[in-house]
Amino acid sequence: MVDTKTPGDKTLSVPTKTLTLKPRVETGTVRQSFSHGRTKQVVVEKRGKRRVGGDAPATETPHTPEPVVAKAAPAKPAPLARPAAPRGGSGVVLRTQTEDERSARASALADAKVRDVEERRLAEEEAKRRNSKEGIEQAEREAAEARRKAEEDRHRQDEEAKRKAELEAKKRFGEAEAKTAAAAKAAALPTARAPGVAADITDEDEGPRQIRRGPGGAVRPATPPKTTAKPAPAKQRGRLTLVTALTADDVRERSIASFRRRTQRLKGHQSNEPKEKLIREVIIPEAINIQELANRMSERAVDVIRLLMKQGAMHKITDVIDADTAQLIAEELGHTVKRVAASDVEEGLFDIVDDSSDTEPRSPVVTVMGHVDHGKTSLLDALRHANVVSGEAGGITQHIGAYQVTSPESGKKITFIDTPGHAAFTAMRARGAKVTDIVVLVVAADDGVMPQTIEAINHAKAAKVPMIIAINKIDKPDAKPERVRTELLQYEVQVESMGGDVVDVEVSAKNKTNLDKLLEMIALQADLLDLKTNVSRPAEGTVIEAKLDRGRGPVATVLVQRGTLKVGDIIVAGAEMGRVRALINDQGVTIDEAGPSVPVEVLGFNGPPEAGDRLAVVENEARARQVTSYRAHQKRENAAASISGMRGSLEQMMSQLKTSGRKDFPLIIKADVQGSLEAILGSLDKLGTDEVAARILHAGVGGISESDVTLAEGFNAAIIGFNVRAHKEAAAAAKRNGIEIRYYNIIYDLVDDVKKAMSGLLAPTLRETMLGNALILEVFNISKVGKVAGCRVTDGTVERGANVRLIRDNVVVHEGKLSTLKRFKDEVKEVQSGQECGMAFENYADMRAGDVIECYRVETIQRSL
Repeated sequence: MVDTKTPGDKTLSVPTKTLTLKPRVETGTVRQSFSHGRTKQVVVEKRGKRRVGGDAPATETPHTPEPVVAKAAPAKPAPLARPAAPRGGSGVVLRTQTEDERSARASALADAKVRDVEERRLAEEEAKRRNSKEGIEQAEREAAEARRKAEEDRHRQDEEAKRKAELEAKKRFGEAEAKTAAAAKAAALPTARAPGVAADITDEDEGPRQIRRGPGGAVRPATPPKTTAKPAPAKQRGRLTLVTALTADDVRERSIASFRRRTQRLKGHQSNEPKEKLIREVIIPEAINIQELANRMSERAVDVIRLLMKQGAMHKITDVIDADTAQLIAEELGHTVKRVAASDVEEGLFDIVDDSSDTEPRSPVVTVMGHVDHGKTSLLDALRHANVVSGEAGGITQHIGAYQVTSPESGKKITFIDTPGHAAFTAMRARGAKVTDIVVLVVAADDGVMPQTIEAINHAKAAKVPMIIAINKIDKPDAKPERVRTELLQYEVQVESMGGDVVDVEVSAKNKTNLDKLLEMIALQADLLDLKTNVSRPAEGTVIEAKLDRGRGPVATVLVQRGTLKVGDIIVAGAEMGRVRALINDQGVTIDEAGPSVPVEVLGFNGPPEAGDRLAVVENEARARQVTSYRAHQKRENAAASISGMRGSLEQMMSQLKTSGRKDFPLIIKADVQGSLEAILGSLDKLGTDEVAARILHAGVGGISESDVTLAEGFNAAIIGFNVRAHKEAAAAAKRNGIEIRYYNIIYDLVDDVKKAMSGLLAPTLRETMLGNALILEVFNISKVGKVAGCRVTDGTVERGANVRLIRDNVVVHEGKLSTLKRFKDEVKEVQSGQECGMAFENYADMRAGDVIECYRVETIQRSL
């Protein structure tokens, strides 16, 4: 009780009470979800726990209310209770709040805030749990719906099968036995139920329907499938008899025989009858897979695999089998076989026999062969009244050329092929001998038979062509023609003047002596050969030389051997194809066509063919692409085989191990023509040894391009240009990147320089030279010097700084160098035999009396190829 004073000095007693917060009630709305997408929004109230025993003191922490499944908005704290004024007085002055009351009120507000935060957190967690639960329930409802649909489909199929079985039983056995047969067939049907299906209830009026249980366990009938067909009146079923046929209405049922015939047609009973087997001609390549073989035979792949399994081979349908196995399978299945190969695309290109009635005489093709500097090109220049020698670098022929000369006596044309005489151009000489009719072997009267002369004789014999010996340089004072004739006898070449059958003519290219006689002998030999060919047929020929001209593109020098080559023809040579754009003869004149034995330059190839490739005219571009693609594939396979090699015998493996440590000299070579490139590659290949070899990164014809410089930069290689130059951009790139480009126009210089560079890669040879021996008599230990051996030189000399070996009991104990060599107290350079001296080793002091010191010198000798 608190006493208060009024203006009338009356004392009133006002009851006091502890301040507390009223229980709070929070409201909110929650949306509930039911099955089939139904929802409902309800109002939820959240109340605190009811306290027993009146209100709690304000200082106590109120109990946290239990969470309700709803997130309620935070409620405002209730206002403090204000005491009522007494009824009997007016103007009563209430006492202000005490400090304890204010602290209690603040504590209650803080507790209310903490309680609000906790309630929000619990409400959020409850909402998350509810959402996850709703997702799980939704997935379960979808799974149940899927199972229900699957069960309805299965049940519909079962009912259809039951109706068909009942209908068939009625038609076959009549009404009496229909129920028994239908029951037997229904018993054979599967009775598995999907989860959630309670039972199948058959209603007489409504038909079968399914009773399902939902997720809550409630029994829920399945909705029968809707149908748009109108119910038709039930037809009277039964066997067709005489009574039923007469008493039936106008509607007539199908007979059992008709039903059986229809069933046989549907089931395909007639397919069991043996059909006539089709015999096919099966084209079998070198390799074919099983599926493709079965398709070509119109057989099943399973049958082919079964036959292979009988032979003990297990295969899949995609496996590839060889032609022999495929032929056995096809013949066993009764088919005929036609074997083909990938090379069959080249059939009909070459060597087609001409009809003798359509042939005409042609000019002879003469190849001039012999040793270098024996006057082959000079003789040909004298016959042509030209000067080819002046255009050749170094005065030697390094290209193969073809020219036509008209004989002054007969007026007939003769085609000459000039071949180089250098040792590197063996392939060119062999190529010239293959395309020739007559070989003119030029031998210098003052030099005699030389190595390339012998090689030319062998090429002519291998080609089985007649030879004419031209003994040149008879104008020289030391000329000895008889010596040449005698030396030729060693190689089974016997001239007519010595009783043989080989024609020989003494000529002088410088003075033009007996040139007409040489042409006469060539014409006589051509008449004996009776050279004829068909002019009107598609052309065939041989590529004598090929190059890449920057202005004209790929250019090939072709010798036409049969038929006529015309502008516009589609041609194939090796792995290259093209259409003839222009024909240029040996005089530089453009012509429209070239007949047999006519050398021409052909423009129009896609790329430069290789020298020696055979040229042919084909009917269309499709055939040309087939031939070139096959040849390109063969070329790639051969290149890959030559690079990778094959796993062979033990000797081959040891050889690879021996050569694996050799050093490579990387090179990029560009030449003007294919023949020169071929000769350079052959010469560099012969320079290689087990220790060092030339590694050709790239070789081709044409000028040096930027790609060549980039390749050389990547492998730190040198670039060699033979009769070609670098493009402006390539030269600038090479100078910028420090790539060396060497230019050559004589093959001698090129091979010599590469040989010197490769010799620098060889490891030098170390050679030991013995100087002398010394015997250790006593070992002295000298301060600031170490151990010094007192020795006597037994033989030879001992030099300071030389290499020494310390030998103890005939065993080498140490190898090193002498650090000190003294005679008495003086340092000396060497000590002669029989004298005594003092020796000390570098970094070694374990010397004993009786040891022998062997002194020697190591010399380094540079090796060369």
